[in-house]
Amino acid sequence: MPKVELHIHLEGSIPLEALWELVKKYKGTSEVKNIEELHKKFKYIDFPHFIQTWIWKNRFINEYDDFTLIASEFAKDLERQNIIYSEAFYSPPDFARRGLEPQKITEAIIKGFKSSGSKTKINLVADMVRDFGPEKGMRTLHQINEVKDMGVVGIGIGGSEHEFPPGTFKDVFEKARSFGFRTSAHAGEAAGSESIWGAVKELKVDRIGHGTRAFEDEKLIDYLKINKIPVEMCPLSNVRTGVVKSIEEHPVKDFYRKGLVVFLNTDDPKMFNNTLSEEYEAFVDKMGFQLSDVKTLMDNAVSSSWIGVDEKQNLQQRIDKFWQTNKLF
Repeated sequence: MPKVELHIHLEGSIPLEALWELVKKYKGTSEVKNIEELHKKFKYIDFPHFIQTWIWKNRFINEYDDFTLIASEFAKDLERQNIIYSEAFYSPPDFARRGLEPQKITEAIIKGFKSSGSKTKINLVADMVRDFGPEKGMRTLHQINEVKDMGVVGIGIGGSEHEFPPGTFKDVFEKARSFGFRTSAHAGEAAGSESIWGAVKELKVDRIGHGTRAFEDEKLIDYLKINKIPVEMCPLSNVRTGVVKSIEEHPVKDFYRKGLVVFLNTDDPKMFNNTLSEEYEAFVDKMGFQLSDVKTLMDNAVSSSWIGVDEKQNLQQRIDKFWQTNKLF
């Protein structure tokens, strides 16, 4: 099935073979002795533990060439999965302490995409990383704006949602819109429905990242539905970080039945050991939906993407052709 993915983090999607090369390069083998131990490292007791592991993994990304390697292997991996279009988060503020500039990080990533030979179209979404605060976010935004034409279509805020509410980034998001960026915010993953309200009311986001805990407030669900605000849902990620107890209990099934614009994503697939195909398989096998529902979710992803009308139409035609040719429902 040709697929579209709009919530995936570049630094959380490094194929393990490539990450193992970086671990060896930066002498991390005293902590993980082989690739099998590296794989086992990516199991979490809760969301804060996941953030700690994310920070640990970033210790092995220190040069622009590392980003080129990561981006190249990432693009190849997407093509292998028949993901034909993706909007990928990347987090420049995480690497400022290493002296890496957002503009040059972006250039290195684009270089990797081009050198990969992958046919997957990938645009970038710059994560301002809420942990560093709005002042740092504003500086990063201006720097990213200098390389916007390289394929950066939006901005977002990830990081420790449970400690940093979205409202403090109001000015950053307003400025981003004036620059022509589209906007998303991680909300309702490690914090409750009030975080989602902050994202839609104060940040005025185009899309919500995760939105898992919107179920806490029926008025919020109505608001998301009426205003057709797309929700980038990541079920297996939420289970792996303990945000949701089991895939069968994930609220995406209720959101979908209530008519919200939802679609599935992997978030950090190499850290959660999931694929986009597995997300959709779980939607059918564990939640009781049909292939026609899978098609609806994929259509939602296409319509929620931040590309031009012609490109969006082309994506939709490619996906429609697959379903029509295979007569799946």
